Amino acid sequence: MDDAGDILIECETRPQITLGVTRGAWRLLAALGVAAAPEVCLPNGRRADLMGLGSKGQIVIVEVKSGAEDFKADFKWQEYRPYCDQFYFAVAPEFPQSLLPEEPGLIVADGFGGAVVREAAHAPLVPARRKALTLAFGRLTAMRAASLHI
Repeated sequence: MDDAGDILIECETRPQITLGVTRGAWRLLAALGVAAAPEVCLPNGRRADLMGLGSKGQIVIVEVKSGAEDFKADFKWQEYRPYCDQFYFAVAPEFPQSLLPEEPGLIVADGFGGAVVREAAHAPLVPARRKALTLAFGRLTAMRAASLHI
């Protein structure tokens, strides 16, 4: 409350929303048995917000959208599809879901967790690409973990 007795409402900034949605989606993936890493560069030069590897070798990419403006200004998400078996959008609960295309999966998340609202279609990668991506993902995560202890 301020001096006049009014209630102050704190608004989250776009980076705070992004961080919360990313954290919640990451926690959801872990709960589903998918080992994920943030900010993963793909062979085409794009950067996946979250990329994960499931227990059966499936590769999952999650694109986080902080709001309608973020989604409307960014069409590069279609370039992630050739590098995963499943592709999801992750958004905050207040995101206008009607803006999103129906083909990708949908995760609704906040800083504490998330839920799969719509399953992503499974489009299996060709074996050579899966092997290359799995090796690159393993090396990346091992190097990141090692950097924490050096």
